[in-house]
Amino acid sequence: MQRRAPIWCSVDLRDGNQALLEPMSMASRQEMFRLLVRMGFKEIEVGMPVSCRADAEFLRWLVRSDAVPDDVTVQVLVPMRPELIVETVNMLWGLRRAVLQVFHPASPAQRRMVLGLSREEMLRLAVAGADLAMRLRDGMPCEILLQYAPESFTQTEPEYALDLCNAVLERWQPTAADGVRVNLPATVETFPPHEFADRIEWFHRRLAFRDKVLLSVHPHNDRGTAVAAAESAVLAGADRVEGTLFGNGERSGNVCLVTLAMNLFSQGVDPMLELGDLDDIRRTVARCTKMPIGPRQPWAGELVYTSLAGSHQDAIAKGLRERERSGQPCWEVPYLAIDPHDIGRDYQALIRLSNQSGKGGLAYVMRADHNVDLPRGVQIELAEAAKREMDEGRDLDSGGVWSLFERQYLRQASAELEASVAVGSCQPDDLVAMVSHRLGCPARLVDLVEQPRGAETVCFCQVACGTVTRWGVGIAATKQRARLSAVYSGLVRLAAASVRDRAS
Repeated sequence: MQRRAPIWCSVDLRDGNQALLEPMSMASRQEMFRLLVRMGFKEIEVGMPVSCRADAEFLRWLVRSDAVPDDVTVQVLVPMRPELIVETVNMLWGLRRAVLQVFHPASPAQRRMVLGLSREEMLRLAVAGADLAMRLRDGMPCEILLQYAPESFTQTEPEYALDLCNAVLERWQPTAADGVRVNLPATVETFPPHEFADRIEWFHRRLAFRDKVLLSVHPHNDRGTAVAAAESAVLAGADRVEGTLFGNGERSGNVCLVTLAMNLFSQGVDPMLELGDLDDIRRTVARCTKMPIGPRQPWAGELVYTSLAGSHQDAIAKGLRERERSGQPCWEVPYLAIDPHDIGRDYQALIRLSNQSGKGGLAYVMRADHNVDLPRGVQIELAEAAKREMDEGRDLDSGGVWSLFERQYLRQASAELEASVAVGSCQPDDLVAMVSHRLGCPARLVDLVEQPRGAETVCFCQVACGTVTRWGVGIAATKQRARLSAVYSGLVRLAAASVRDRAS
C-alpha cells in the first residue's frame, strides 16, 4: 500500500493545453496557474516556449510579474536540438528556479519514420543534448534542474531506453543536491498497469545513480487505465508523477491527478494537495479549458456522491442517522467512501429522488431539509404518492417533496371543525371519537407520534376503519392543536380511502 504522496507535477498548462480545441487565453492560463499554486502544487509545467508565441509570452509574464512563489518550481521542455535548447534556457533568465526537460522520441517507429536515425545515432544525439543542457545550466544565475525524457518510453525497447538514460546520467554525474530527474513518458498507453509497473520496477533497479535521481512517470490514458498505471508505478519505485487535474490531454487524456490524490486521501494518506473545495476546482478548470467535466468523474463529478436507487438511499440515510446518534469520529456510511464535507460538499445532494427512489430517500429529505422525522407508515404512504408523481414525469426536488407532503397531509386541516370541537385537554382516543362523530366516519386510533419541530409540534396520527388504515399529520404551535389537525387529516384521508376501497 502507498504510504505517502509522490511529487506531483501538473502539466495542465502544456500537455493539457495543447490538447484543447481552443487553447487557453493568457487570462485563462494565469487563472489556471494561480489555481495550481493554491492547491499546493510545487512543480508546474508551464509550456514549451520554443513551440509557440503563446507559451513564450506566458513564460515572460511569469518572469515579469514575479508570479512564481519561492516554493514553486516551473518546468519547461524542449526537443533535443541545440539551437532550441539554447533559446529555451535564455528564456529562463529572471526565474529563481526551473526544471529544464530535454526530450527526444525513442521508439523504433519514431527513430525510423520521424528522425531517420539508428540506435547509435540516437544515443549520440541524446548525449550531445545532455552535454549542452548541462553547460548552459552551469552558466545560469538561477537554479536549473535537469530532466531527461525518452519520449514514447512504453514503445521503446526497455534495454535501449535504459542505455539512453544511463548515458545521459553518466554525462550529468548527478549528486543528491542537483535535483536531476529521469522522466518516463507513457506517451501512448500500450500495456496493462501491471506490465507498466513491471517495466518501471525493472528500470528502477537498474538506473544509474538511482539514489541521486528522481524517477518520474508521465502516464497517458489510451487504455483507460492511467490511474492504475500511475499508482502501480509509484509502488514499483517511481518518485514523481506528471499529469493533469482532470485527465485532459491528447487522445483519451493524461492521468488524472485529482483521482490519484483523492485515492490516497480515501486511504488515510495525506495527498499533499488542497482539495477542500473540489467543486470550485472543477468549475475553474472547466471555465479555463472550456471542456466539460462529466457528472460521474471520479471524486469530483456533480453526481458522484448522489444516490438515486432506493436501496442505496435507504442505506445512506440510516448510516447518516447512526453517525448522528453515535458521534463516531471515523467515517463509515454505506456507499460513501469519504465524508463529502472533506471536499466541500454538504449532505443535501446525497439523495436525489427519482422513480427508483424509495421511502428511505424521502425520509432523509424530509428529516435533513425540513426537520420532520417521518414514522415508517408515513414513509410508505408518501413514497407511494411520490412514485405516482414521478411515474407521470414530474421531478421531485426537496421543495417538491415538501409540497407533496403538504398536499397529502397538511391541507386536510379544517379551521371550522377546530372552532366547533371543544378540544380542551381530551385524550387522543376521545379526540378521534369526537372528530369521527362530526365527520360521520367511525374510526379508531391505532398510533400517535409527536415530535418537536423548532417552536412547533408535529403530530402523526394513524387511524383505522375495519382493515383500512391511514395516517394524518398536524403541525401547530401547541400539542393539542397539532393533535386535532393530525386526527382530522387522518380521518379525511381514511374516509377517502374507504370510498375508493368500496368502489373497487
